[in-house]
Amino acid sequence: MPSVKPSNNKPKPPSPAHTVKGYFEDVTELIPRLPYQEVERIISVILEAFDSGHTIFVFGNGGSAASASHMMCDMNKGTIDPAQPRRLKTMALTDNIPLITAWGNDTHYERIFAEQLRNFAVRNDVAFAISGSGNSPNVLLALQAAKEAGAFTVGFAGYQGGKMKTLCDVCAVVPSDNMQMIEDMHHTMLHSMFTVVKDRIQTGARQFLTAGAGQQEK
Repeated sequence: MPSVKPSNNKPKPPSPAHTVKGYFEDVTELIPRLPYQEVERIISVILEAFDSGHTIFVFGNGGSAASASHMMCDMNKGTIDPAQPRRLKTMALTDNIPLITAWGNDTHYERIFAEQLRNFAVRNDVAFAISGSGNSPNVLLALQAAKEAGAFTVGFAGYQGGKMKTLCDVCAVVPSDNMQMIEDMHHTMLHSMFTVVKDRIQTGARQFLTAGAGQQEK
């Protein structure tokens, strides 16, 4: 009976288990690489919309839809200055469920945000897209519709920015391929924006950045 040679294919060691501490260590490593300059430019765009009385329309899917709704709540209520009558105007296109389902059912899901913008967006409004991948079809169509209306387009993305990067006048891309961490950073970036916008509205300190932050000529 022939002898059986031992196999050289050693079993692979098990992958290291994910840990809570390890997750936060990875998040901590990501924070210094966030797109701070682009976030500041988006803040300047929002403040210009506030000064000119224009509206910010924010939208996204899944976890990004929740972030859009949260941003709308913070910006509309938290930035109010009792000393002045003007208020920041922010609309989350994620919140009108009957209209979303009507467009999704009667036409295509890809049009649920674009068609809303065609009702409301005017020149120099702001379309704010949030997408982890940067490739959500309904987000891309919405950005195209916003450009057709003459609105300024900004966004948060992850990975390499996806297709939405070229459709945004300013796009803040989280340099990660981990969707959960991208969403973590998007939400944290939104809270940082809210904090700065609130302070600048209530103190009158605009501090606009001039490099691409102003409304474009349409």
